Amino acid sequence: MDVRRLRLLVEFAVQGTVTATADALHLTGPAVSQQLAALEKEAGVQLLVKRGRRLELTAAGQRLIDHAHVVLGNLAAAESELAALRRGERSRVRIAAFPTAARALLPRLWPGPHSAPAPDAPLIHLVEHEPHAAESALRKHQVDIAITHTYSLLPRSLPPGCEQRPLFEEPVHLVLHTADAARHGLRPGAAVDLRLFAEDPWLLPGPETACHEMTQRACGAAGFVPQPVAVANDFTVLTALIARRAGVALIPRLALPSPSPELSVHMLTAPVHRRVQAVYHLGTGRRPDIRHVLDTLAAAAAVATAN
Repeated sequence: MDVRRLRLLVEFAVQGTVTATADALHLTGPAVSQQLAALEKEAGVQLLVKRGRRLELTAAGQRLIDHAHVVLGNLAAAESELAALRRGERSRVRIAAFPTAARALLPRLWPGPHSAPAPDAPLIHLVEHEPHAAESALRKHQVDIAITHTYSLLPRSLPPGCEQRPLFEEPVHLVLHTADAARHGLRPGAAVDLRLFAEDPWLLPGPETACHEMTQRACGAAGFVPQPVAVANDFTVLTALIARRAGVALIPRLALPSPSPELSVHMLTAPVHRRVQAVYHLGTGRRPDIRHVLDTLAAAAAVATAN
């Protein structure tokens, strides 16, 4: 099969329409349609079906895309490594990560300030993205690895054509001012029932984040809707507000600041967990540079969660 047509089919799956695919690839609509028809003829099975005015992938088309992700990923890796060898450079791995992982894990991909990088260590390019945006960048081949998270209350399916390496799992804590903990009669470190905080002011992450939805669902399971007095995506902002007795918040363990006399941290009687994983295209985990990054991330996760 023609590799260029495979790329076009993958782009169609991302864009969703012939027109958008043509715009993304700087082609005309008829040219895209002709190339898709030619690929279908090469495959010998129906890859696309017309529903109304739109083309949609058949099951066979989706299966071909799954294989195309592996083929194109390996081809891109080979091209990248050969280009780096021609220039006498190290290979490059592009990573998208949400803020907590970017802070706690990603710095370990660089050597220490007084150390030289290993000869076979790839160059790292990092961009900060929430999980949904990171997965979108991965699907569009803008990054090689997406560091994402899922909550036990919010399961997420793996993107098509991808695999993952689990990094760690951490509990979500209720965090409040020590004076408010005393007001509720809570001992330090005691597990708490969220129903006790139905009338408290809440501090929430932004509505575009999974952390926001996690808080809404956890409180909903406890029988109430949290009433926010502040919304901020940065957990350090939320904990600074807690230190001023502005309200309470649910915060994953790795996002907690250093211990503070103003903050009281509690497990939940109905536990909520956050799972963190590295997601990448099928087959690319065998690339030496990506395998090196995945192994380093796993080691960094073990250190970060052991503290």
